[in-house]
Amino acid sequence: MAPTLLDLAHWSTWAVCAVIKLPQLAAVLAARSARGVSVGSLLLELTGFLVFLRYQIYYGYPLQTYLEYPIIIAQDVILLLCILRFSGNMKRALFYAVVFWGGWYMLTLHKRIIDLAMNLCTFISAASKLVQLWCLWQTRDSGQVSALTWSLSAYTCASK
Repeated sequence: MAPTLLDLAHWSTWAVCAVIKLPQLAAVLAARSARGVSVGSLLLELTGFLVFLRYQIYYGYPLQTYLEYPIIIAQDVILLLCILRFSGNMKRALFYAVVFWGGWYMLTLHKRIIDLAMNLCTFISAASKLVQLWCLWQTRDSGQVSALTWSLSAYTCASK
């Protein structure tokens, strides 16, 4: 019974991760606005995902342990581009791409860098949620924030 439950949690997490950002993306595209969605929060989340993915690749973990991360990262990048477009800051996209690309390679310059970055991943992830909550608190408007995306995220955290 336990292996069946573990398999169910494993496969359902992958399935959820395949569509986790789609409700948020659909809300932003439908409204043609990113009101209520924090760019800072998304950048922190993307940073945490990239650090985790780089760590897994660097230490040679099996693909099954991190397969959902490239999928989520791709969705985050698309969402970030939509947010930048609708907020009129598309010029920053190239800057962010260069920073993330440079960070991707700098992480593995020394073993201590990638290890420290990985140790900070939980803090970075929590900080991204707090930044989004702070944005919601300040604007007093949930705008295009998707409750379904947050619920799916909570499920994936619990299933891991």
